[in-house]
Amino acid sequence: MLRMSNEHDGESSDEMEVLEGNNSDNDAEDSNMEIKAYIPGGELTDGEELVRDESAYHMYHQAQTGDPCLSFDVIRDQLGNDRSTYPHTAYLVAGTQAEKAHLNSIIVMKMSNLFSNCKDPSSDSESEDEDEEMPELKNEMISINGSVNRLRVSKIADKDVVACWCETGKVHLYDISPSLQSLEVTGQQKPLVSKPLHTFTGHQIEGYAVDWSNLVPGRLASGDCKKNIHVWKLQDGGSWHVDQRPFTGHTDSVEDIQWSPNESNVFASCSVDSTIRIWDIRAVPNQACMLSKDAHSSDVNVISWNKKEPFILSGGDDGVINVWDLRQFKATSPVAKFKHHTGPITSVEWHPTDSTVFAASGADDQLTLWDLAVERNQEETSASVASAELAAIPPQLLFIHQGQKDIKELHWHPQISGTIISTALSGFNIFKTISV
Repeated sequence: MLRMSNEHDGESSDEMEVLEGNNSDNDAEDSNMEIKAYIPGGELTDGEELVRDESAYHMYHQAQTGDPCLSFDVIRDQLGNDRSTYPHTAYLVAGTQAEKAHLNSIIVMKMSNLFSNCKDPSSDSESEDEDEEMPELKNEMISINGSVNRLRVSKIADKDVVACWCETGKVHLYDISPSLQSLEVTGQQKPLVSKPLHTFTGHQIEGYAVDWSNLVPGRLASGDCKKNIHVWKLQDGGSWHVDQRPFTGHTDSVEDIQWSPNESNVFASCSVDSTIRIWDIRAVPNQACMLSKDAHSSDVNVISWNKKEPFILSGGDDGVINVWDLRQFKATSPVAKFKHHTGPITSVEWHPTDSTVFAASGADDQLTLWDLAVERNQEETSASVASAELAAIPPQLLFIHQGQKDIKELHWHPQISGTIISTALSGFNIFKTISV
């Protein structure tokens, strides 16, 4: 959330670092300037600037990685689930979009010392050592040829394996376990040399869709810009077999894939052809599409499968977010539809434990949090709404996060309660809001 006031930026110290948010000592509330809420799309008058509202965040940090990352994933760790005690530690893996193909990398990151930005109001003393509360970022780089379109990580036996879609048309699998181990070693380390566990060249064109099954270790699906989907299976002995027969049904580029969280043989896909399709891999590939739905008026960019309820989220180039009930998938309308974003939807994801909450991002530089369980109270609305702009905001819209340029992807941290990480051309944000 942003508000209008004087802007105060954080300070950087290294080429690749985590940055603190605005200091409360410089909070705009201490100035004589008028403070008011900003609604995205509104115009700023001369002298007005947007500044993040510190009181709206429990935690907010930034990270820069040099070359921007189009895609990343959160690595599950051994630090426990449902964590809420500060400081936090998070492990990520991301892929770069460098200007030259040979300069790209897979970056394995450890963000640590992530303190809350909220100071204890009962404390009159300053921190004994403010350096102790500075966040830290360590990273290991794995060289890769070609920009990384999308990547996903999965725990397979004792390895953390990353599936990496490259602009070269190849899908690589890398074991990043040595990189994670190196992050725990103090002192300067030699750069790690890593070769792929497996490389699939059968797509013959680049793609963006890739996802691991959470129910069958080593099972993967990848989709390309030629409308083909291939399913990978882990063989005895640790090698992968990729079925050369593509799963066909889409008539244009496959943009995203999601395995069912409950049925091991079922996955969903979305496409530029404006459809969402449900597949069952027990059938032969050219007959495996069991359900198809015209989901948006144009490209369907991203989908997310709810882990607890039979719901699928979808986001499209039309800026619309739809919620589909699989029990009524053939129905003509979604069970919920939201048109807040003014640009294409670039990422959607359900909250890992709350089945009614989800997050979305768009090309309009907004990241939004939503709760389907919220309904508008008509009596309170008529008494409290002061403008048509506020009245037009859906009651399910909990929070708007801004400040990043061209947001590409977001993920909830599955083990740190209420925490979101997002990547954009301007870098990473990791934050927790007061609303979730």
